[in-house]
Amino acid sequence: MSAPVLLHLLRHGAPELAGTLLGRTDSAVTAQGLADCVSRAAGLDVAAIVSSDLIRARACAETIAQDRGRGVTIDPRWRELDFGAWDGHAPATIDPAALSAFWDDPDANPPPAGERWSSLTARVALACRDLTVPTLVVTHAGAMRAALATLCCFSQAQTWSIDLPYAALLTLRVWREPSVAAQIVGLAT
Repeated sequence: MSAPVLLHLLRHGAPELAGTLLGRTDSAVTAQGLADCVSRAAGLDVAAIVSSDLIRARACAETIAQDRGRGVTIDPRWRELDFGAWDGHAPATIDPAALSAFWDDPDANPPPAGERWSSLTARVALACRDLTVPTLVVTHAGAMRAALATLCCFSQAQTWSIDLPYAALLTLRVWREPSVAAQIVGLAT
């Protein structure tokens, strides 16, 4: 069996538009959110830093990388789920029945003009395959859950039951053998 690769998934810090469904809607990260991510990543030994292309994740990754004298690889496959017509709106402003159906089964009930859960997991699965060295990925809660679904074979319900607040850090030990996918090493919230 080959040696596992450490994968650190860090959710971006609190955005300025907190409290809304931020999928593809871009929002700057707050100063405190940025500081929280830098603090959370302190001490991680990584060979690469990857980020979603959205500014709330990218700003955190670039600051962490700058402190380490590293570059950042921008990978849009690590973007958040596209909430379509709901993107940028507070949950309280969305039809409660439609939102509840989405939370219960996001693949069968995607947001209007939005992305299905299976599409998110498929693109994150492809992104995960490219990670071959200890890596910090600065991303979003949905993409982190998709990685758990892909690497640990968690169901959608299992992944959505994990609380991932802003600046949450999830560390996985990932094997490349098909018989052993991943092991959760730690979760810091």
